[in-house]
Amino acid sequence: MDNTPSYRKKHIAISGNIGSGKTTLTKVLAETFGWLPQYEQIESNPYLGDFYQDKQRWAFNLQVYFLNNRLEQIKKIQKHPTTVIQDRTIYEDAFIFAKSLNFIGHLSDRDYQNYLKLYESMMELVTLPDLLIYLKADIKKLMFQIHKRARGFEANIDESYITVLNEHYEKWISSYTGKILSIDVSHLDFVENKNDLLHTLEIIKKEL
Repeated sequence: MDNTPSYRKKHIAISGNIGSGKTTLTKVLAETFGWLPQYEQIESNPYLGDFYQDKQRWAFNLQVYFLNNRLEQIKKIQKHPTTVIQDRTIYEDAFIFAKSLNFIGHLSDRDYQNYLKLYESMMELVTLPDLLIYLKADIKKLMFQIHKRARGFEANIDESYITVLNEHYEKWISSYTGKILSIDVSHLDFVENKNDLLHTLEIIKKEL
């Protein structure tokens, strides 16, 4: 029996802090429903390793790379004939990561304003996803997941940075105007616990 929900073509996006499980859930949803996945470009990002070694030097380069990559994804999503599931949105690049880097002091006010002008120009080509799935998690869970997956370039991520990101996520989500499904994953494990995965899939199906 086919359990895939019936729906028109949609753009579905998953948002959430580093370590919240976005990529894992993107992969599962793509495989479960036959959607096209669009993943965040992490391993192929030429600035990420340098950024974690010297944030102030490489913050602007990194954020512009992510912004451009995200716009390319959106153009592909708009052309694709069936539903696409996207790992992180272009809004998070601007309102979470670039904003947090500016707040911390790694991205100067001049560079941040220049970045925002570029972002605002791109917004003429962007529409809100049909559904935004926000994976909310506490700091303990996020740090556990980051250490568990042991990506080399993430070894120097500290709790204070994740905390700032989480605070900006909560502010952004509170003002988001599109359709949103918020799931608290602080005590869920999509990989190790099948019941947690099935529970999450049922919640998402109802929204579709």
